[in-house]
Amino acid sequence: MSDLESVVAAQGPGGGQVSEPRHADKRDKPRSLAGDAWIDLRRNKIFWIAAILVVIIVAMALFPSLFTSANPRDCALSRQHDPASGSAFFGYDFQGCDVYAKTIYGARASIQVGVLATLLSGVIGLIFGLATGYFGGWVDALLSRFIDIVLGVPFLLAAIVLARRLTADASSTGVVAVTVTLGVLGWTTAARIMRSSVISSKNQDYVAAARMLGAGPGRLMLRHILPNSIASFIVVLTILLGANIASEATLSFLGIGLKGDAISWGIAISEAGSYVRVAPEPLIWPSVFLAATVLAFIMLGDAVRDAFDPKLR
Repeated sequence: MSDLESVVAAQGPGGGQVSEPRHADKRDKPRSLAGDAWIDLRRNKIFWIAAILVVIIVAMALFPSLFTSANPRDCALSRQHDPASGSAFFGYDFQGCDVYAKTIYGARASIQVGVLATLLSGVIGLIFGLATGYFGGWVDALLSRFIDIVLGVPFLLAAIVLARRLTADASSTGVVAVTVTLGVLGWTTAARIMRSSVISSKNQDYVAAARMLGAGPGRLMLRHILPNSIASFIVVLTILLGANIASEATLSFLGIGLKGDAISWGIAISEAGSYVRVAPEPLIWPSVFLAATVLAFIMLGDAVRDAFDPKLR
């Protein structure tokens, strides 16, 4: 075909230039792992149910006055074990306190301890995981054996011993003690997950290229390896948050967790246990809220983990 024929063929019936469709040159932009995960999460009903529950629980912890105007410390023995009414949706406990108000305000201590303990575990697990995964050799062997030793200690027994020691001060509410106890004992799984992710990431081509350009160990770990290894680590911390909330309630139930004038679901369950045959509501409702909170965080972590796992796609 000559050049003239080519020009004519490119023109329409009226001699006009036939333009290519605008969308012909557009290519689908490559999506990141987070983008693919978000697409999967938007289609996951369990994720939305768990996310809504988490938002409600966090709102209860931050702004309890939005859910009740009653004072949880306003107690009167004349109302002992009174049934539910318009002013007290869940009735009154053995001290004449509003069970609904105590349940709402109990979310604050549980969420506070759970979040702080999870952050502490995350920091420890991040340091150990990065060090063992990146340096390897004798550093990996030494720190991995230390992780195994911590894992070999029974969690509940160690938590009871450590929390009892840290809560010896009678004037303390126990928040710091329980936070330190759960944070120090609960970081091992996060460290192992981070270690495996770092080992997988440090052998990638982009890390080798950065090393050839002169990047030091600190820059390689913080700027190149960590951003590509953090997804599974965050998922583990999300699940750990629910476990820490349950552990705080367990320690408070045993009388070695939060104490004093602290309001906690574990304390409420412990106090209502002796009167369950007379009035079961003070025991049932804190237990329901505690179970829903733990389940919500675990469901949220499971949904995010499945979304970030390429093998499940």
